[in-house]
Amino acid sequence: MTAPRHSEPTAWHALGEEESLDRLESTRDGLDGEEPRRRLAEHGPNQLQQAEARPWWKRLLAQFNNILMLVLIVAAIASLGLGHTLDAGAIFGVVLIIALIGFFQEGKAEQALESIRQMLSPQAQVLRDGRRETIPAEELVPGDIVLVESGDRVPADLRLLEARRFRTEEASLTGESTPVDKAIDAVAEDADLGDRSSMAFASTIVVQGNARGLVVETGASTQIGRISEMLRGVEQLKTPLLRQIDRAGQVLAFFILGAAVLTGAFGALVHGQPLGDMFMAAVGLAVAAIPEGLPAIVTIGLALGVQAMAKKNAIIRRLPAVETLGSISTIFSDKTGTLTRNEMTAQAIWLPGGEIRIEGIGFAPEGSFHRASDGEAEPEALDLDDDHALRHFLKVGVLCNDAELAEEEGRWRIHGDPTEGALVVAAAKAGLSTEKLRGDHDRHDAIPFESERKYMATLHEVDGEPLLLVKGAPDRLLEMCHRVRDNGEDSELDVERWEERIHELSSRGLRVLALAERSIRDVHELTDEHAEEELVLLGLVGLLDPPRDEAIEAVKDCLAAGIRPVMITGDHAVTALAIARELGFAHTERAISGREIEGMSDAELEEIILEVDVFARAAPEHKLRLVQAMQARGGICAMTGDGVNDGPALKRADVGVAMGIQGTEAAKEAAEMVLADDNFATIVGAIREGRKVYDNIRKTITFLLPTNGGQGLAIMLAVLAGSTLPVTPLQALWVNMVVAVTLGLALAFEAAEPDIMSRQPRDPKASLLDLFLLWRVVFVSVLLLVGVFGMFGWILQHGGSEMLARTGAVNMLVMGSAAYLINSRFLLRSTLSVDGLFGSRPVWGSIATIVALQLGWTYLPFMQVIFGSEGLGLGHWGVILAGSLAIYLIVEVEKRVLRARGVSNQPTASRGGHDPREAESS
Repeated sequence: MTAPRHSEPTAWHALGEEESLDRLESTRDGLDGEEPRRRLAEHGPNQLQQAEARPWWKRLLAQFNNILMLVLIVAAIASLGLGHTLDAGAIFGVVLIIALIGFFQEGKAEQALESIRQMLSPQAQVLRDGRRETIPAEELVPGDIVLVESGDRVPADLRLLEARRFRTEEASLTGESTPVDKAIDAVAEDADLGDRSSMAFASTIVVQGNARGLVVETGASTQIGRISEMLRGVEQLKTPLLRQIDRAGQVLAFFILGAAVLTGAFGALVHGQPLGDMFMAAVGLAVAAIPEGLPAIVTIGLALGVQAMAKKNAIIRRLPAVETLGSISTIFSDKTGTLTRNEMTAQAIWLPGGEIRIEGIGFAPEGSFHRASDGEAEPEALDLDDDHALRHFLKVGVLCNDAELAEEEGRWRIHGDPTEGALVVAAAKAGLSTEKLRGDHDRHDAIPFESERKYMATLHEVDGEPLLLVKGAPDRLLEMCHRVRDNGEDSELDVERWEERIHELSSRGLRVLALAERSIRDVHELTDEHAEEELVLLGLVGLLDPPRDEAIEAVKDCLAAGIRPVMITGDHAVTALAIARELGFAHTERAISGREIEGMSDAELEEIILEVDVFARAAPEHKLRLVQAMQARGGICAMTGDGVNDGPALKRADVGVAMGIQGTEAAKEAAEMVLADDNFATIVGAIREGRKVYDNIRKTITFLLPTNGGQGLAIMLAVLAGSTLPVTPLQALWVNMVVAVTLGLALAFEAAEPDIMSRQPRDPKASLLDLFLLWRVVFVSVLLLVGVFGMFGWILQHGGSEMLARTGAVNMLVMGSAAYLINSRFLLRSTLSVDGLFGSRPVWGSIATIVALQLGWTYLPFMQVIFGSEGLGLGHWGVILAGSLAIYLIVEVEKRVLRARGVSNQPTASRGGHDPREAESS
């Protein structure tokens, strides 16, 4: 945490640029040498004061704030009042143990989420030693020079040195909902916070333009730090699923208490049993039937899922996304960097005089230029000193550009946008130095690239003449140009001919950019009108961005899982279709353009949304309409985005997915999930993990409830029949505790089933406990009930004492549950195989643990005193093992019958469209 450095804060907004630089002993090229490290040690990291974590004792007490636990506490107090001191003490003890287990599990879950918060820490673009670098925002120090652009979160308080159409959204600081225009001119010292236009404040979002600023305050000394406002991070551990389980717990507790009271009353009134005994029987029924360990197990299951996704580069910001992922039926994905590698390489340049091919792949500035004839590159390399048109084209590509090429630790890297980086690399292959070119031709003004205008423009002086340089989407520049320039000679622009060239480059899967220029005099501040009239086209450049190999496999997985991948790109339709075919998309007959989307009504868009997998020349506002159209057809959508304007679509999607590398802070703020590697395959991996988490939670619930049901039914039937209880309240509580702590946790670690990505998406409206699970719970409860009563009666029939019979019944219940745990690894698939029986270490580890616990419970003298148990003979254990094996085999037979009848264990919905696999067979 950074401590405030000044008792009276400096009015940076009122100081000029040079005075601000002098005060912080910095320059426009940034700090150099060891100075940043020294200042970091002096001022501390650029972090806000973190909210204090909830103290441990509050977390422990929160474990008792649960209707199921409160029922047990009341039962213990009532037992104490009736003189059952040992019973009351044991109930209190077991309740405390269960609370401690929940306490430690929740602690682990919170630690897992805290580590994920750390992964979401923002980055900052800085100038140090005159070179552009990307560093963690927490390493910024006063005196650093920071570069920010549209979509960024401002990382510290900045005194602006340069600002181009720069606007920030300051609602988090001033409450002002409309974006604020910024400039570099100093303002009055007494200006209100919202009027300090020469400042960009930490935590505000850049909504337009770009700027360069001097870091003047960091951490707690920033404006946001002074008012102690926290940045939003990952949400707390309360998801719709956990709320559903809490509500189910309350309803369950109500019915169990009602059944316990009625059962006790029946025993007292009908069978004339003593009131104290019947009260303890009612307590036993409540204790037996309440699954008090369930909420903690579900919580740890979700936390494990979040951790597993984070290890695979999918960072969950909002926990409900874990549940929603299993229901995704459509993934709307950006092309560049997500489906492709985002390793742009200029492959071809098309000038008025013909096409030129460029050798070399990647960012290394190595490769030669060759003229192309009849579609093939000529063997002889071009002499660039003689080709002035090509040199001028490359020069314009570097000047109208913000990217930089740097060699770091023996590897060439691009700082900035990879598309712009490809032009810098192409120029370096021709021997043109970016640093020298930009030093010789200062930039006087610029219009930053925005998705709405689809171009970038810069103003320079080239060869003594002021030139406006423009780079952008080729179809947009063709609209803005009327002439074409070849070796300094201008001629009429043949639009049709250039469209054919764009189509030719696009059909090879190349992303196409156009470059243009115009002479401009007596202009010092550019407007859109300057850039959109009297432009002269220089040529086209085709950039190769090959599909990711893993994305091709991920698309196959999607189609097999009933999930439609849909590409949304700003690229030309032909380029997009070529890449979609390489990736294996289902519908690649045609692409719909952004203009066509604009011309469609909502109803028309809903009509075609299921038939088109490629949307080209699409803008962020089109993404929102596409999501709405798919949702109107019942689809559950994931939507990727990286720009500030993608926010509405990310928020509207069922799961918004932001890019961690190329994504802006604004996009990450709007998303439920952030991809640390910007990779489409990571989304598919997260869906697989989401399906697994939900599967394991269903398995855990299906496993735990029969244990409670079997015990509760045994006590209820004994009271209703007027016979001896086969399990005492204390014994029931012991069973609940050890089963939840050992066996119940095992299924949370279960690996995904092999067919998890060949199922259709899950219906998000489906109940967690559907008819299939209810049937399984009742069926196994009855099996365990028969086992408990059978063991209890068999021992009594053979002359055993009640204590011995109850000991046998409890062990039968626990071992039967252990056998059923193996069944529960697969809800419908058979476990009668080596993998089914022995494929899970957690399952067998938990079985070994519970066997050790039961042996201690049965034979240790102090356990016998507390729980009323008695040592069993080998014959008893033989019958218990035989009974457990019988339960296991009967459940396997039931699975086989259900499979034969075509029953599914996975609730799926007939929603939003057809199975994408149909497209492959049609």
